[in-house]
Amino acid sequence: MNDLGSLVQQTADRLAVRQVGAVVAGLARGTVEIRGAGRTGPGPAGGCPGPDTLFEIGSVTKVFTSLALARMTLAGTVALDEPLADLLADALPAGVAVPAKGPAPIALRHLATHTSGLPRLPSGMLLSSLLNPNKPDPYAHCTTEWLLGSLGRTTARAVPGRSFRYSNLGAGLLGLALAHRAGVSYGELVRREVCEPLGLADTVPAPDAERTARLAPGHTAGGRPVPGWDLAALAGAGALRSTAADLAVFLQAQLAAGPEGTDGGSPLGPAIALTREVRHQVNPFAWMHLGWMGHRLHARQGGHLKLWHNGGTGGYRSFTAFDPEKQVGVVVLANTRRSVDGPGVQLLRGLQTTLG
Repeated sequence: MNDLGSLVQQTADRLAVRQVGAVVAGLARGTVEIRGAGRTGPGPAGGCPGPDTLFEIGSVTKVFTSLALARMTLAGTVALDEPLADLLADALPAGVAVPAKGPAPIALRHLATHTSGLPRLPSGMLLSSLLNPNKPDPYAHCTTEWLLGSLGRTTARAVPGRSFRYSNLGAGLLGLALAHRAGVSYGELVRREVCEPLGLADTVPAPDAERTARLAPGHTAGGRPVPGWDLAALAGAGALRSTAADLAVFLQAQLAAGPEGTDGGSPLGPAIALTREVRHQVNPFAWMHLGWMGHRLHARQGGHLKLWHNGGTGGYRSFTAFDPEKQVGVVVLANTRRSVDGPGVQLLRGLQTTLG
């Protein structure tokens, strides 16, 4: 087994101790290795997950939504500084306005960089509801009508563009607004703008029967099966299902753009470059691009660069990260509600140190 395959297998084996099942992908300078460990579920039908096993990827969906924003911006369909209210003008209920603090409106770039000032969740939703293992899908009631109506009860917490405040509400509204402007569903928007150009066949919000047969059932941290989440009108914040194979291709396109976000020959190169051009500094070592979070270790810690996003739903966890300077990346998917961030970061650093 080569060094890349060995590091990936070690991570998968480590995850199998704490997860029901997991799939790990490692990328290093054009080579991809994918390994699975554990089982998708109990019984004879719960085989070892593999490259084509589907998982809910949760908030990793946000990088797809933001890449769709970049594509539509380059096409002239929207503008990064266009107010959210302009895209939703004919959809908002009478008397309801998009909230904002101060005179400047919330623009699309603010939603993609979590600088809109909007709260984390829609009005009336509590964070505790997302952590309740007995609640099937806490977003199930978030229809378009309900979500837009809730804006009348929502108060912005900060001036748009000023500070980083992670917001599922903002990301969901971005996906809803882009789909509304395009005149399609969110799933069709992502398929057209991201998945089709890259050849991603298994990245979808609503899998058909064939893909559902390959979907690893979700589980609580204790291993009890739980139903999936669909996120309704907030799909842009976390509704996608995907595979390690698809996400590896997605990261290959990101790596092809290189350290400076050039087009790199990828079909989505110019859009990927645009996502990297936008940058909101969070602190001296962390920042937000469109969709991706950025982090650079202090020089004493090696100075490594990490562009990343993780995700979690009721029964799944995901982690994606890459270093465009070292040309390495990782994907970790698991069908248990236990974080996979630590093993994912450890694998990335191992690739940066030994193969980058």
